[in-house]
Amino acid sequence: MASVGRTQVVSETDGAVTWEIATRGPAPALRPYIRDFCGYTERGLLGLVRRTEFPGVQVVVIFDFGPDITVCDNRDRHRPCRFPGGFVAGLDDRYTFVEHEGTQRGLQLNLTPLGARLFFDRPMSELSGRVVQVSDLLPRACRSLTDRLASLRDWDARFDVVERLVTQRVSEARELNPVVTWAYREIERHNGSVEMRRLTRESGYSPTHLIALFRDQVGLPPKLVARLTRFERLVRHLRTGPTETLASLAADFGYYDQAHLVRDMREFAGMTPTQVRTLIQETPGGTMFETLRASQVSPGVVSDSTVLQVDGYAS
Repeated sequence: MASVGRTQVVSETDGAVTWEIATRGPAPALRPYIRDFCGYTERGLLGLVRRTEFPGVQVVVIFDFGPDITVCDNRDRHRPCRFPGGFVAGLDDRYTFVEHEGTQRGLQLNLTPLGARLFFDRPMSELSGRVVQVSDLLPRACRSLTDRLASLRDWDARFDVVERLVTQRVSEARELNPVVTWAYREIERHNGSVEMRRLTRESGYSPTHLIALFRDQVGLPPKLVARLTRFERLVRHLRTGPTETLASLAADFGYYDQAHLVRDMREFAGMTPTQVRTLIQETPGGTMFETLRASQVSPGVVSDSTVLQVDGYAS
């Protein structure tokens, strides 16, 4: 591992894919808005690289330095789309496939839902379940931000630009509803295992009004946000925690029973818990990217044989 300024740079290979990941923590004042960010360079030694992206409670912003990533929305028969310069992926409750043809470089910014509401200054419901070209969501003065980031000398300079922009956008935005902020943080604090009736009662709003506010400021209803929070925590445990039975995992992570856990895993990940655990635990550890090599298939066609990347595009 090499250190570049405040940034940590990790280079690794799993025999089929090599990558370099540059990371540093966001400034303390920005932690309510930025979950994390990283710079990355990836090369597939055998050509095409594919991943299944699991959903998470974050809005993913990719500044794509090229070549372009292909995003395949599973809601639309895996129709491939490309977004020159990068894209924004809103909160979703379904997995997505992405691929590139062997080499890819860019910067990924993972915003909290409330941070994204302030940063983009638009209802998060407009982004839910969607992938949108990043230049379409930035103010006019920032439309060439990807090119500017790519031209800078190092990752620290790029991260500085991103932090300044987030600081500016958040400070200029309208304030969030404090009740939504409280309710969202309650869901986070309880790792998704929060009683919705209590949350609604203590908010002082009707269930319908609280759901409408969550759609605007978070992107999804509170119950679904809680489910995704629990799922995201479970996936991280499957990657790093001890092996347990599904019944034990269900009890530990707030599911009603084993069948409940399996249903959520199939819905959000498109596979069984056993398949998820096997794939995750076979990936190389200690890096932001966690990958497995896909079988050789033609570009633009996504099969069930994928390279797996956990917790969002590079998180």
